Amino acid sequence: MSVDHEELPRPEYPRPQFRRARWLNLNGQWEFEIDRSDTGLERGLVERELAGAITVPFAPEARLSGVGEQDFLRSVWYRRTITVPREWDGDRLLLHFGAVDHDATVWVNGTEVGRHRGGFTGFTVDITGAAPAGVPVPLVVRARDEPTAPQARGKQSVAFAPRAAKYSRTTGIWQTVWMEPVPAAAALRRPRITPNVAAGAFDVEVPLSANLPGGVVHVRVRDASGDVIDGTVRADLDLSPRLSLVLPPDRIRLWSPRDPHLYDVDFELRDAGGQLVDRVESYAGLRGVAVTGKQIRINGDVVFQRLVLDQGYYPDGLMTAPGDADLVRDIELGLAAGFNGARLHQKVFEERYLYHADRLGYLVWGEFGDWGCNTEQGQSTNQQPDASYVQEWLEVLERDHSHPSIIGWCPMNETWQDYGDRITALDDVMRGMFLATKAHDTSRPVLDTSGYAHRVPESDVFDSHDYEQDPAAFAANHRPLSDGDPYVNRSDTTGSSWSIGYRGQPFFVSEFGGIWWNPAEAGRPQSATGSWGYGERVRSVQEFHTRFEGLVGALLDHPDMFGYCYTQLTDVFQEQNGIFGFDRSHKFDIAPIRRAQLRPAAIETEARRRDAREPGA
Repeated sequence: MSVDHEELPRPEYPRPQFRRARWLNLNGQWEFEIDRSDTGLERGLVERELAGAITVPFAPEARLSGVGEQDFLRSVWYRRTITVPREWDGDRLLLHFGAVDHDATVWVNGTEVGRHRGGFTGFTVDITGAAPAGVPVPLVVRARDEPTAPQARGKQSVAFAPRAAKYSRTTGIWQTVWMEPVPAAAALRRPRITPNVAAGAFDVEVPLSANLPGGVVHVRVRDASGDVIDGTVRADLDLSPRLSLVLPPDRIRLWSPRDPHLYDVDFELRDAGGQLVDRVESYAGLRGVAVTGKQIRINGDVVFQRLVLDQGYYPDGLMTAPGDADLVRDIELGLAAGFNGARLHQKVFEERYLYHADRLGYLVWGEFGDWGCNTEQGQSTNQQPDASYVQEWLEVLERDHSHPSIIGWCPMNETWQDYGDRITALDDVMRGMFLATKAHDTSRPVLDTSGYAHRVPESDVFDSHDYEQDPAAFAANHRPLSDGDPYVNRSDTTGSSWSIGYRGQPFFVSEFGGIWWNPAEAGRPQSATGSWGYGERVRSVQEFHTRFEGLVGALLDHPDMFGYCYTQLTDVFQEQNGIFGFDRSHKFDIAPIRRAQLRPAAIETEARRRDAREPGA
């Protein structure tokens, strides 16, 4: 079977940091049926043709899917025929799903081959035996998505329509579906590439599907001039062979926002006779992150993090970018406006976004779509995340570990809950996610939660959200940080802090601004518009620029602020507080926005002075 990937929606290779030569994109038209009562299994939907059609990988709520259903979808079914190429006969066959929201069950040729819970992370099922090479067989997927049950759903509205800061829902398949063959005896699994800047090396761990007696793993690092360094380690002594590749000093080139240099990295698994068993291509950036007092340093330099909140929604694709170029454009829009990175907010972005961030030098914080566990039981126990949060977050960490653009992890966001006398489910899960992150990755700082209820004393970073719109009052809120008394988020009912005490970590305001402006509504009373934003809406473009410069300047001028995150990159549905429109159109002259951000930050200036006085400090 031969398929021209270019004829399919989202035809690009979905896993750019772990590439094999042979693969088959399964996007395109599938049979589709909505199962509102979730009785499809009893009604024989595994066996029969489905009533409608859908374009994968777009969710049925998205216009690009061809369905455009906006009502709640408790269960949906997908079906298509797949034919494994005959030349793959004898290999193990892996079927990959980029993301399916929320609980997925997969059948091939009538046999259940896998299940997965979690709408933001991918999963793989082994379909060897269920899909013989050269034989057309049915592939069926059921996705269940309870509309109001506590689950990680990010910004998806639990009401019928989007409102306030909640948007259209996503159900079912919303990222690329594809399959690939891998060697039956033993195969390479996804490596972890950890930069070790102090040693001028990459520390590499290469998990294997099985050990290969007498075999070896060979790793080669290349740059534009050719081979840089290579190394070989036995494949039969450790389940995950490890090696450190020390680069020659004259070939070291660090990854940074100014110079996002990437090395090519090739992995080969060879048998005892030297024959190639498996091969994958990857890349890596040599980049270090360190914490010095209240500073976060990149490769030893203090780089003020001028971040923008990016929610990754699109008018016609919802959480799925219409094309790869749309991912690139969003990063380029952020850079053009003077931002050097983003918080990837309430959504786990597809891996191709991280690939483009890697190559464009865009700093990002890896985050999770944790909203959705609010049970409205009162502020002492209102949020009830469960074990699936930890499981899905570990899948995020495993997929994204090797991306140099990720400079920090933050598993939760706006976890509002009173800090009382009892340990809650939120406390347990937040600590579990923090410890899981630290166990998986010791190379990056971890923030336990963005804003609101900090509960982990060991958190590397502390922050708050502050949507005060008056620049003078905003600056006053954050002035006490220098005395060890940062602005914290407080309960609306008691006025008490939701968080444990601050202990001097690096601090930033990770949400602020959100300046409300829709040029189409200029001159209309704020209460008469259909849009939503923070505080009092500005009355003109000039008022926007004045407010923006004042808010940004208050943080740039703070000597103990390591960065900020402005809300937000684009408007999203009714939320009209973006630098750009929802369609990525220009709402403002970008030059003043860029100019306001690119002047030196106080923490950068002071660090340079101190480093000049104390070389090597």
